[in-house]
Formats: sequence, structure tokens, C-alpha cells
Amino acid sequence: MRKTKVVKVGNIFIGGDNPIRVQSMTKTPTCDVKKTLSQIYRLYKRGCELVRIGVPDKDSALALGKIKKKSPIPIIADIHFDYKLALIALEQGVDKLRLNPGNIKNPKYISLIAKEAKARGVPIRVGSNAGSISQEILKKYGGITPLALVESALSEIRILEEEDFHDIIVSVKSSSIPLTVSAYRILSEKVDYPLHIGITEAGTLLPGSIRSSIGIGILLSEGIGDTIRVSLSTNPEKEVDVAYEILNALGLRNKGIKVISCPMCARAHFPVDKVAKLIEKEFKNYPINITIAVMGCEVNGPGEAREADLGITGSPQKVFLFKYGKIIKDGSWDDIMEELRLELEKIKKGGEKQLIS
Repeated sequence: MRKTKVVKVGNIFIGGDNPIRVQSMTKTPTCDVKKTLSQIYRLYKRGCELVRIGVPDKDSALALGKIKKKSPIPIIADIHFDYKLALIALEQGVDKLRLNPGNIKNPKYISLIAKEAKARGVPIRVGSNAGSISQEILKKYGGITPLALVESALSEIRILEEEDFHDIIVSVKSSSIPLTVSAYRILSEKVDYPLHIGITEAGTLLPGSIRSSIGIGILLSEGIGDTIRVSLSTNPEKEVDVAYEILNALGLRNKGIKVISCPMCARAHFPVDKVAKLIEKEFKNYPINITIAVMGCEVNGPGEAREADLGITGSPQKVFLFKYGKIIKDGSWDDIMEELRLELEKIKKGGEKQLIS
């Protein structure tokens, strides 16, 4: 696992031995403080740990203070082009800035932001992406390449370091998975700052989730990445859900009960999809880290899902509940669901599995 520096954002620590942090971005007009806070609270309840807020103008920057006062999680000001907006955001008490290399072209302005951020203890994410590479770098590398993304980020990092500013998080994202993965691999060899990873402009819910899962999954499996955002053209709560599914699948973070289920075949006489969805809905926020399997037939169900903690399978006549691969109860659907609830309570009270902190 790649070891990085630790950077503090509000009350959240990123990098080092800390968990991979999940973040998202509000999609409301920032000036509408009520709507923005409402969305932040929904994200927080979903498990979001940091939230980025777009700052397109002065009014939006001035709204950040009101949002910050009531936000349950650290807020990040997303700044493009106008260095004055970054300075206002800092005055408003944001927990972190995100700057795009190449968008604030004058190094003097970046230095000014660095000095102010350092004085306030506010970290900066240098967010290089395909749309913010300077013309000089594009010309040098003949277009948007992994090395161009990396050099774009490094050039801004150098400006910050010259101001003795080191509370830095870095990203080098694009909508291309191969380009993004290659850029992060190169960058991870050059800096030990925490890396924010993701596939930018990934798309709508289904294709965007797949693209994000592949790109983020590759990097995390190689030990690259300290915080993630799944970028989807849908409501931001879905971004958080997908992010946790990625982390869960890789065994990096467990957020409550995980339901696995078989794809069904000719042997199946049990409504796997319906039952799996019902269990996910009822036990979504249950405070224990366990796996529940839903299998399509009583012959292979317990065997195929032996690694699950609990499981359900069935036939037209009976439903079976199994625990660690052994059947412990059979009966009607209502009987099995009641027994499942009792088993979950036993696990929660008896400490068979570590409770979510």
C-alpha cells in the first residue's frame, strides 16, 4: 500500500493509515443556501464525508459562510479562473480549496492564495484535468497525455511549495480510464501527497458507475488513492452509494450489511432479485459489518455462499436460513425473516462481528 502524508480537512484526516474518504459535490445553486444545505444533509446521511461546492461568482463565494456554519461535514470550495473568489472563500471559513492548474494563470495569484490558506490552516487540492492543461504543456506533449496531466499538476504544486505550503492533495483526472490510470501511476511515483481519485465526467448512472468502478477499482487495488469521488450525471446521493460499493467490493471499507445474490438459472424457484432488494431496503443502515447471501435454490445455496455470514434460499415449498454455510432454520417467508432479524440482533449484541464505529 502506497504511504502518503496526512492532510487534515476540517475534522477529517486524509492519507496515511486513514480510511479511503468518500466525497461528493452539490448540484444546487450555491446562492440558494437552504437547498444546498438540504442536499449536504442528504449526502451526510448517506455517508458522505466531505462535500465540494461550486463557486462560480462572488455571491456564491459569500454564501459559503452560511453554508459552513450549518454543514455537518467539511466543505470544499471549487474555484476556477478568479483568484479573488478563492480569497473570499477562505474568509468565509471553508475547510479546503480546489484549484485547477492553468485556470488561474498568474503564479502571483496562486502564491497569494497559498499564503492566505496557510495562515488559516486550509489545505488545497491541485485538481488537474484534461480541460485545464495549459497550451504550453499541451504543445510540449502533443495533446492530452498522462505526462501532460502530471506535469500540469506538478507545476502548480511547485508554486505552492515555494510558499512553504505543503497541505496539498492532488488529482489528475480525465474521462478516459486508461489515461487517468496511467497519469495516477506516474504521479504516485513522484509525490507523496494524498491523491484524490476518480473518473471525471463518467456519465449517467449505469455507464458512469461502471466506468468509475473500473477506473477507481484499478487504482485502489494498486494502493493508489486516499479519497474518492464518483462523478455521475444524477443526484449526488447515488455517487456516495456507488463509492461505498466500490470500497466494499475491494474490502477497503465496510458500510453496514452487504447483500450478495446469485444471478438465477433454470434451478431457481425462488425470487432472488425481489428478496435481495427487500433485505437491502430493510437492513440498509443496520450497524454491523456482515454479508447476507440470497441464493436461488436450496441445493447449492448454502454451499455456494459459504463465505457469507447469513443467507437465504428456498424452493416453492420452503424457505431456508443458513449461517456460515449451515442451515439453521426452515419455514415460511415470514418465519425466516423473523429469524433473520433475531440472528442480526444476536450478532449485534454478541459481538460476533465488529460493529461499525
